[in-house]
Amino acid sequence: MNLTNKVLFGMALGIAVGLFFNLSGLNAAGSFINEYIVNGLFHTIGKLFVNALKMLVVPLVFFSLICGVCGIGNIKTLGRVGSKSFVLYMLTTAVAIAVAITVAALSGIGKGMNQVTDATFTGKDAPPLTDVLINIVPTNPINAMASGDMLPLIFFSIILGISILMVGEKAKKVIDSAEVANEIMMKMVGIIMAVAPYAVFALIAKSMADLGLDLLAQLAGYVLVLVGVLMLHLFITLMFVLKVFSGLSPMIFLKKIRGAQIFAFSTASSNATIPVTLRTVTKRMGVNNSVGSFTVPFGATINMDGTAIMQGVATVFIANVYNVDLGIVGYLTVILMSVLASIGTAGVPGVGLIMLSMVFYQVGLPIEGIGLILGVDRLMDMIRTAVNVSGDAVVSSIVAKSEGKMDINVFNDPDAGVIDTSEFMHIDTTTRK
Repeated sequence: MNLTNKVLFGMALGIAVGLFFNLSGLNAAGSFINEYIVNGLFHTIGKLFVNALKMLVVPLVFFSLICGVCGIGNIKTLGRVGSKSFVLYMLTTAVAIAVAITVAALSGIGKGMNQVTDATFTGKDAPPLTDVLINIVPTNPINAMASGDMLPLIFFSIILGISILMVGEKAKKVIDSAEVANEIMMKMVGIIMAVAPYAVFALIAKSMADLGLDLLAQLAGYVLVLVGVLMLHLFITLMFVLKVFSGLSPMIFLKKIRGAQIFAFSTASSNATIPVTLRTVTKRMGVNNSVGSFTVPFGATINMDGTAIMQGVATVFIANVYNVDLGIVGYLTVILMSVLASIGTAGVPGVGLIMLSMVFYQVGLPIEGIGLILGVDRLMDMIRTAVNVSGDAVVSSIVAKSEGKMDINVFNDPDAGVIDTSEFMHIDTTTRK
């Protein structure tokens, strides 16, 4: 089995084990399974893996972006890549939430539902657009790196790359060093991915053991509509956009993105999945690093297709539960708010609820309504993160193809970029004295 199939096997086994623990009652609070297996062993293994991925994000984005900017070699081309990426990300997000609102409104989910909940959720006011724009430029780039703020990190890395380009030949050693550092970081990604099947098993088993099926049954209408729209966006909208704008095969794309989707599903974090997504688009799909190193971290920061879909469906659901008629103006406000909020919101687990509270506040829906969907949000977060990551890869492929920065032979080769775990046991001794 190759690594992707091993990860798939780990995910399937994790679902089975987790549901068994939940449905059999073995995961009851205070039990041995709950204390030492689910919240002990599984939690520890899963957390270690996610932390290892997050550990790579900042240095990988930093060195990769510098190499990418220097690889493009032309500031005008860089501007084109950035503009195309931004427009495509905003377009797909706007389409995603518009479709979500339409489908949810037609389905009538939440009407006549008299459900109460003890869950509470503290809302958060939407930050002014001026603050979002101002915070893109870091006052302290080291602090931005330490806190993992993606937009300031991207901005600083791009400016640094442009400055290195402007210095010219004297900076060649700096570029060479950055390329070596980037290659080292990609090796680290491979090492961590080699243990992924076991980590994915632990992550999924814990989630399923905690969630079970009861909550899904209680909110069946909301869950079915949300998952349905997410799948519609992934398999229809994104694949249509990929085919129309790049001419690439959606079938090949879906096969190659599968590994990154599993990682995104397991971690529920676009940022934590950046190392895997970047490796997938460059090594598996043939996107040149000069493009992928820009579009992937940029997309993980501003591309929130899956989250936007959740906001659309949840807004209609809660509005129906509380018998609030938002009207056309209200729904247009939801679309605009969701697109704007996605620009300044980090790709970390649970951030969708924070964004949703901003939307509810803006259209006058009760923030406490979020408590109704809190129970299933973790599972929904996992699914929508997989959709977000797929959108990042679609835009990366389209932009790279339009710029002539894509190796079609690599894209069409089913074995391109497949990880052989044995290679990480090999140490190159040719440079040792």
